[in-house]
Amino acid sequence: MSATLVNSSTPSPKAVLVTGAAKRVGAEIARTLHAAGCNVVIHCNRSKAEADALAAALNLARPKSAAVVSGDLLADNALKGLIDQAHSCFGRLDGLVNNASSFQATPVGKIDLDDWLDIMGSNLKAPLFLSQAAAPYLRQTKGAIVNIIDIHTEHPLKDFVVYNAAKAGLAGLTRSFALELGPEVRVNGVSPGAIMWPEDSADYPPTERERIINQVPLKRVGSAQDIAGAVRFLLLDAPYVTGQILAVDGGREISL
Repeated sequence: MSATLVNSSTPSPKAVLVTGAAKRVGAEIARTLHAAGCNVVIHCNRSKAEADALAAALNLARPKSAAVVSGDLLADNALKGLIDQAHSCFGRLDGLVNNASSFQATPVGKIDLDDWLDIMGSNLKAPLFLSQAAAPYLRQTKGAIVNIIDIHTEHPLKDFVVYNAAKAGLAGLTRSFALELGPEVRVNGVSPGAIMWPEDSADYPPTERERIINQVPLKRVGSAQDIAGAVRFLLLDAPYVTGQILAVDGGREISL
């Protein structure tokens, strides 16, 4: 879908690209930003049917307000084209949410190159090159980037060596881009704690889930809405905030 919303009397809505937005937290981010008045570009890779269904629902609520772009974030030559395609959907780009992520255990002794390329590619390399490609468009609109990081950048998750390293790199990237892209573009991060259990729950049996919840001062798992609300704040309501990483974890970080 491609649409340029131009009205001489009414400013065009802000347009935001959310990667990995077909399902789970990414989809909730897209819904929340849409409810706040943004046009949303929903990125997907293999979940095209879910992305199309989400866009259809959003367009039913507000016509020509959601579009879908698809692409493999591990394909180096596709990232700039993905940003250009997202920009063309609404003729502008005001925000980028780097949400897409690979998450799997990589204990020492079992790490291989495929793990490295997959996890580093989705969690660190893709956000870097997507942000770099988006920067000229975001400068035009004085836009913002929000990276979805993880509280385990500071408190490594056992057996997830490559994931920990990738998210730690993304935290550093967030601060570096804030320095590089200011004053026109703000760059911040959201670090979720226990929000949604992975779809493959083998690593999180009931006893492990109970242990994690007991570490959380608020004594509950957070929701996708908690993350989406933080992203909305940093994108739309925090004009003097950049280079910051907001933990949305029920206080778990202070108890680890």
